[in-house]
Amino acid sequence: MSSAGVFISIMAALTVGAMSPGPSFVVVSRIAISRSRLDGLAAALGMGAGGVVFAILALAGLTALLSQFEWLYILLKVAGGAYLIYIAVNIWRGAGEPLEVSDAGDSHRAPRRSFMTALLTQLSNPKTIIVYASLFAALLPRTVPLDLMIALPLGVFAVEAGWYSIVALAFSARHPRRLYLAAKSWIDWTAGAVMGGLGLRLILSGLSAR
Repeated sequence: MSSAGVFISIMAALTVGAMSPGPSFVVVSRIAISRSRLDGLAAALGMGAGGVVFAILALAGLTALLSQFEWLYILLKVAGGAYLIYIAVNIWRGAGEPLEVSDAGDSHRAPRRSFMTALLTQLSNPKTIIVYASLFAALLPRTVPLDLMIALPLGVFAVEAGWYSIVALAFSARHPRRLYLAAKSWIDWTAGAVMGGLGLRLILSGLSAR
């Protein structure tokens, strides 16, 4: 298969994976709908940056390291699950608080915070590196051409940031925001429960692998 064919195949598979609901979708949609459109787009860039990190790690062969040192993989799972639970607790605690939103964002610091929240959420799931590494191992040639090594991280960023930018734009629109403000407490409690459940599942799967 040519480099172009390999690239297209990997990007197609990653696009389907990015569109699957998970903690990343919950975080980006909630940031976009509860803060501002700019914050949502900053979160989308954070997801793209996290995808680039995973792509580089996969190209560097981190999967072989994780399979050799099982305790490291377990540690990453537990740490990632703990971070998701931390986010869930913060969402749950703020569910009953009134919220004023603005399309301009509150400050220059808010988009930066949204970017970091999304980036850490993306990196908190070590299973993602396994997905990336599995795809790369299955589709890449034994000797990866330099142009493909450069193109893959850029393509991953485009897929992750592109999809979550669509999510951010959709959920920061006036109608979804009005629905959110009308039922903020219940939506936040639900989002917190989903995030907490995903974090707990990640921790339990890590501990059960010992």
